[in-house]
Amino acid sequence: MCFNGTLLRRGGALLLPGLCAAVLSARVLKTPEEAIALAFPGTQVTKEAHYLTPQQKATLAAQGVGEVPGLVFQYRVQREGQLLAFAYLDTHRVRTLPETLLVILNPQGQVLRVEVLAFAEPPDYLPRESWYRQFAGTSPEKPPRLGENLRPVAGATLTAQATATAVRRVLALHQVLSP
Repeated sequence: MCFNGTLLRRGGALLLPGLCAAVLSARVLKTPEEAIALAFPGTQVTKEAHYLTPQQKATLAAQGVGEVPGLVFQYRVQREGQLLAFAYLDTHRVRTLPETLLVILNPQGQVLRVEVLAFAEPPDYLPRESWYRQFAGTSPEKPPRLGENLRPVAGATLTAQATATAVRRVLALHQVLSP
């Protein structure tokens, strides 16, 4: 990888080409481990790397979820052997700079929560935390879409669009990795 910042050391990230330098200057808000521990205190978390096959990438491209990296990290959250959740990192460009999200899904593949881990755009473009709560309950059958099941955000339209696309990408990735 092209960077050695905190984000990569503590959990890795999915990057789009050309975002490496910008990620170095991104404001890191939480690590993946911190975000998962806040959502699920006292659990065991394992991290698996998945290399997508050309067929998996083609399947995702056909769903129109934007560029998908070849390497995906999947976190599994368990308590006493019971699977509680999956989590995925997604780093994408908002306007000109990157945002990294942690999208947490329940075992049935529905979104439980979305956490912003890093945001390099000006803070004015970051929606309030309550806006991100709208993603809870979205699924491949009920994907998040602005103006349908997500309120638009005045002054942060590009962030809202990028976040909705990122969550749809994670939902599609989860279906490919956990059929």
